[in-house]
Amino acid sequence: MASKRDYYEVLGIDKTASEEEIKKAYRKLAKKYHPDMNQGDKGAELKFKELNEAYEVLSDKEKKARYDQFGHAGVDPNGFGGAGGGFGGFGGFGGFGGSGGTGGFEDIFDMFFGGTGGFGSTGSARRKSGPQKGADLKYELEIEFEEAAFGVKKNIHVTRNETCNDCKGTGAKAGTNPETCKVCGGSGEVRFTQSTIFGRVVNVRSCDECHGEGKVIKEPCPQCKGRGRVRKSRKITIDIPAGVDTGSVMPLRGEGEPGLKGGPNGDLYIYIRVKPHKLFKREGINLYGEIPISFTQAALGDEIEVNTLEGKIKYLIPEGTQTGTTFRIRNKGIPILKSKARGDLYITVKVTIPKKLSEKQKELLRQFAEISGDEAGEQGKSFFDKVKDAFGK
Repeated sequence: MASKRDYYEVLGIDKTASEEEIKKAYRKLAKKYHPDMNQGDKGAELKFKELNEAYEVLSDKEKKARYDQFGHAGVDPNGFGGAGGGFGGFGGFGGFGGSGGTGGFEDIFDMFFGGTGGFGSTGSARRKSGPQKGADLKYELEIEFEEAAFGVKKNIHVTRNETCNDCKGTGAKAGTNPETCKVCGGSGEVRFTQSTIFGRVVNVRSCDECHGEGKVIKEPCPQCKGRGRVRKSRKITIDIPAGVDTGSVMPLRGEGEPGLKGGPNGDLYIYIRVKPHKLFKREGINLYGEIPISFTQAALGDEIEVNTLEGKIKYLIPEGTQTGTTFRIRNKGIPILKSKARGDLYITVKVTIPKKLSEKQKELLRQFAEISGDEAGEQGKSFFDKVKDAFGK
């Protein structure tokens, strides 16, 4: 499946475009590619759908913020008109708004009749005038292998919008307050009746005077320039639990962007990436490693030192151990999240054969072979050669 185009590219605008510029760009292109204007043109039909999907996201402050932060993954790809993604009555696109929202339906009327509403009260303007949750943030954090295994406390710095201390989020200069819009009476929307091919239609659109806010700021706060929010870098201390792994996601509730009009803050999501370990490989809650031992240790058995995440421990290798044998050391693996239980450590022994032997060592091995009744065998192989073969060397 082809990847989606950038929504700003679809509308031909910059990321800094204002709400009015976004709307203007959409109107222009929607008229150009509307199915009624391009009967039977499948390319125009696809472009029209793409335009509506882009506008549905960029015209909504909350969705736009998520899109700016996370791209297409941050917004619901079926949020515009649901799976139908169309507008009934215009070139056979299915039902009004499909099974999703009504934003595209309202903009069709905006395009043909000059308003931004639909039949009666739109709901869209009202949604925007009420409390809105702040945008979520994403932070990628790389930690050491041992930190992931046993947990760690980390300090991170996150740059985000925060409520302006000078105006307490009102956007108005200290000592002043936003005034109720005289045009819309504080509702944030204006209504007008218009005759159309469907009959008399009550259109509802955002107030041009207050831009749908219901209030007008006469003297903006000099600190935040009337936005009510300022960008700040904030230190946040997080406790990473024992047992996390690459791909683990930690949600920090309320640590995202501030909400609008009394809405709750968004959340901060910490995406964990764990550095690889020099000695061990992790599979779930278990660890896997290798340890070299000598031929003598393998033949006679020995107490050896084994590395673990917590340091070295003593472990008894039985006599006659073959190369490639794996031993299980219980409770030396990774702790299970939110549990006191742990996985296990699996150690595979690799018997090493010396590449150079002294004459005395060779003589002792020949004596060992003679005592064992193991003379030069098939194809002229010496005892020492067969030892090498037996241990995969």
